[in-house]
Amino acid sequence: MFIVTARLPKKKMLAGGFTALCCCAAVAAALLLTLGGRAVTASAEVKNIRTNDDRLAYLGGLGWQVSAQPIATEELLIPKEFDDSYAGYLKLQEDQGFDLTQYRGKRVKRYTYQLTNYPTQDEPVQIALLIYKNRVVGGQIQSASGSFLHGLALPSSEDSQPQATAAAFGFMV
Repeated sequence: MFIVTARLPKKKMLAGGFTALCCCAAVAAALLLTLGGRAVTASAEVKNIRTNDDRLAYLGGLGWQVSAQPIATEELLIPKEFDDSYAGYLKLQEDQGFDLTQYRGKRVKRYTYQLTNYPTQDEPVQIALLIYKNRVVGGQIQSASGSFLHGLALPSSEDSQPQATAAAFGFMV
Protein backbone atom coordinates (compact mmCIF):
# COMPACT_ATOMS: atom_id res chain seq x y z
CA MET A 1 0.00 0.00 0.00
CA PHE A 2 1.30 3.43 -0.94
CA ILE A 3 0.40 6.66 0.79
CA VAL A 4 1.06 9.89 -1.00
CA THR A 5 0.87 13.19 0.76
CA ALA A 6 1.19 16.63 -0.68
CA ARG A 7 1.23 20.08 0.75
CA LEU A 8 -0.80 22.66 -1.09
CA PRO A 9 -0.82 26.30 -0.21
CA LYS A 10 -4.24 27.58 0.86
CA LYS A 11 -4.52 29.85 -2.21
CA LYS A 12 -4.13 26.91 -4.61
CA MET A 13 -6.58 24.81 -2.62
CA LEU A 14 -9.16 27.62 -2.63
CA ALA A 15 -8.65 28.19 -6.36
CA GLY A 16 -9.12 24.48 -7.07
CA GLY A 17 -12.24 24.36 -4.91
CA PHE A 18 -13.64 27.44 -6.63
CA THR A 19 -13.01 25.88 -10.05
CA ALA A 20 -14.76 22.66 -9.00
CA LEU A 21 -17.69 24.65 -7.62
CA CYS A 22 -18.01 26.59 -10.89
CA CYS A 23 -17.99 23.34 -12.88
CA CYS A 24 -20.72 21.88 -10.66
CA ALA A 25 -22.79 25.04 -11.02
CA ALA A 26 -22.45 24.94 -14.81
CA VAL A 27 -23.56 21.31 -14.95
CA ALA A 28 -26.52 22.03 -12.65
CA ALA A 29 -27.55 25.03 -14.77
CA ALA A 30 -27.39 22.93 -17.95
CA LEU A 31 -29.57 20.25 -16.37
CA LEU A 32 -32.10 22.80 -15.19
CA LEU A 33 -32.31 24.38 -18.63
CA THR A 34 -32.82 21.08 -20.41
CA LEU A 35 -34.96 19.24 -17.88
CA GLY A 36 -36.53 21.92 -15.74
CA GLY A 37 -37.78 23.94 -18.69
CA ARG A 38 -39.83 20.95 -19.83
CA ALA A 39 -39.22 21.63 -23.48
CA VAL A 40 -41.18 18.82 -25.09
CA THR A 41 -42.27 17.62 -28.47
CA ALA A 42 -45.22 15.53 -29.45
CA SER A 43 -43.52 12.18 -29.37
CA ALA A 44 -43.92 8.74 -28.01
CA GLU A 45 -44.64 8.23 -24.36
CA VAL A 46 -43.58 11.33 -22.51
CA LYS A 47 -43.39 10.17 -18.89
CA ASN A 48 -44.08 11.78 -15.52
CA ILE A 49 -47.29 13.54 -16.49
CA ARG A 50 -48.95 13.23 -13.09
CA THR A 51 -50.74 16.52 -12.47
CA ASN A 52 -52.65 19.21 -14.29
CA ASP A 53 -49.53 21.41 -14.09
CA ASP A 54 -47.54 18.66 -15.85
CA ARG A 55 -50.14 18.47 -18.62
CA LEU A 56 -50.16 22.28 -18.97
CA ALA A 57 -46.33 22.33 -19.14
CA TYR A 58 -46.38 19.61 -21.82
CA LEU A 59 -48.91 21.52 -23.93
CA GLY A 60 -47.07 24.79 -23.36
CA GLY A 61 -43.87 23.12 -24.56
CA LEU A 62 -45.68 22.34 -27.81
CA GLY A 63 -46.55 26.03 -28.19
CA TRP A 64 -50.18 25.83 -27.08
CA GLN A 65 -52.05 28.09 -24.69
CA VAL A 66 -55.01 26.35 -23.09
CA SER A 67 -57.61 26.79 -20.39
CA ALA A 68 -56.20 26.40 -16.87
CA GLN A 69 -58.38 23.34 -16.16
CA PRO A 70 -59.58 20.58 -18.49
CA ILE A 71 -63.07 21.06 -19.87
CA ALA A 72 -63.50 17.27 -19.81
CA THR A 73 -61.79 14.31 -18.17
CA GLU A 74 -62.84 10.88 -19.36
CA GLU A 75 -61.72 7.31 -18.95
CA LEU A 76 -61.63 5.43 -22.25
CA LEU A 77 -61.07 1.80 -23.09
CA ILE A 78 -58.74 1.16 -26.01
CA PRO A 79 -60.32 -1.71 -27.95
CA LYS A 80 -58.61 -5.09 -27.95
CA GLU A 81 -59.23 -5.40 -31.68
CA PHE A 82 -59.16 -2.49 -34.12
CA ASP A 83 -61.43 -2.66 -37.15
CA ASP A 84 -61.01 -0.58 -40.31
CA SER A 85 -62.75 2.44 -38.77
CA TYR A 86 -59.71 2.98 -36.51
CA ALA A 87 -57.13 2.99 -39.31
CA GLY A 88 -57.12 6.77 -39.78
CA TYR A 89 -56.93 7.52 -36.06
CA LEU A 90 -54.13 4.99 -35.51
CA LYS A 91 -52.23 6.53 -38.45
CA LEU A 92 -52.70 10.01 -36.95
CA GLN A 93 -51.22 8.82 -33.66
CA GLU A 94 -48.44 6.87 -35.38
CA ASP A 95 -47.43 9.95 -37.39
CA GLN A 96 -46.85 11.71 -34.04
CA GLY A 97 -44.74 8.87 -32.67
CA PHE A 98 -47.50 7.26 -30.59
CA ASP A 99 -48.43 3.58 -30.90
CA LEU A 100 -51.89 2.91 -29.48
CA THR A 101 -51.72 -0.75 -30.46
CA GLN A 102 -49.50 -1.27 -27.38
CA TYR A 103 -52.46 -0.30 -25.21
CA ARG A 104 -55.09 -2.71 -26.58
CA GLY A 105 -57.60 -3.49 -23.86
CA LYS A 106 -56.15 -0.83 -21.53
CA ARG A 107 -57.96 2.09 -19.92
CA VAL A 108 -56.56 5.54 -20.63
CA LYS A 109 -57.58 8.97 -19.41
CA ARG A 110 -58.41 11.66 -21.91
CA TYR A 111 -57.94 15.24 -20.72
CA THR A 112 -59.51 17.82 -23.03
CA TYR A 113 -58.60 21.51 -22.85
CA GLN A 114 -59.92 24.57 -24.64
CA LEU A 115 -57.25 26.00 -26.96
CA THR A 116 -56.89 29.77 -26.83
CA ASN A 117 -54.17 30.38 -29.44
CA TYR A 118 -55.22 28.22 -32.38
CA PRO A 119 -54.44 29.95 -35.72
CA THR A 120 -57.53 31.02 -37.65
CA GLN A 121 -59.76 30.19 -34.71
CA ASP A 122 -63.26 30.78 -36.13
CA GLU A 123 -64.86 28.23 -33.84
CA PRO A 124 -63.90 26.68 -30.49
CA VAL A 125 -60.93 24.35 -30.79
CA GLN A 126 -59.94 21.71 -28.25
CA ILE A 127 -56.81 19.71 -27.56
CA ALA A 128 -56.93 16.27 -25.94
CA LEU A 129 -54.19 14.19 -24.33
CA LEU A 130 -54.41 10.45 -23.82
CA ILE A 131 -52.58 9.44 -20.63
CA TYR A 132 -51.73 5.91 -19.49
CA LYS A 133 -49.85 5.41 -16.23
CA ASN A 134 -48.48 8.98 -16.14
CA ARG A 135 -47.31 9.04 -19.76
CA VAL A 136 -48.70 10.69 -22.85
CA VAL A 137 -49.63 7.93 -25.29
CA GLY A 138 -51.67 9.94 -27.79
CA GLY A 139 -53.53 13.13 -28.47
CA GLN A 140 -55.23 15.30 -31.01
CA ILE A 141 -56.55 18.76 -31.80
CA GLN A 142 -60.16 19.00 -32.90
CA SER A 143 -62.83 21.57 -33.55
CA ALA A 144 -65.70 21.52 -31.10
CA SER A 145 -68.10 20.93 -34.01
CA GLY A 146 -66.11 17.97 -35.33
CA SER A 147 -65.24 19.69 -38.61
CA PHE A 148 -61.53 18.89 -38.29
CA LEU A 149 -59.04 16.82 -36.32
CA HIS A 150 -55.25 16.65 -36.50
CA GLY A 151 -52.13 15.91 -34.45
CA LEU A 152 -50.72 17.86 -31.52
CA ALA A 153 -48.12 19.83 -33.48
CA LEU A 154 -48.70 23.54 -34.00
CA PRO A 155 -49.71 23.95 -37.65
CA SER A 156 -47.39 25.99 -39.85
CA SER A 157 -48.67 28.98 -41.77
CA GLU A 158 -48.85 26.84 -44.94
CA ASP A 159 -51.25 24.42 -43.19
CA SER A 160 -54.34 26.53 -43.58
CA GLN A 161 -56.53 23.46 -43.95
CA PRO A 162 -56.72 20.85 -41.15
CA GLN A 163 -55.61 17.33 -41.99
CA ALA A 164 -58.91 15.47 -41.69
CA THR A 165 -62.46 15.77 -40.52
CA ALA A 166 -63.25 14.34 -37.12
CA ALA A 167 -65.99 12.24 -38.67
CA ALA A 168 -63.24 10.25 -40.44
CA PHE A 169 -62.21 8.94 -37.03
CA GLY A 170 -65.11 7.20 -35.38
CA PHE A 171 -62.88 6.51 -32.41
CA MET A 172 -62.41 8.70 -29.34
CA VAL A 173 -63.55 11.98 -30.82
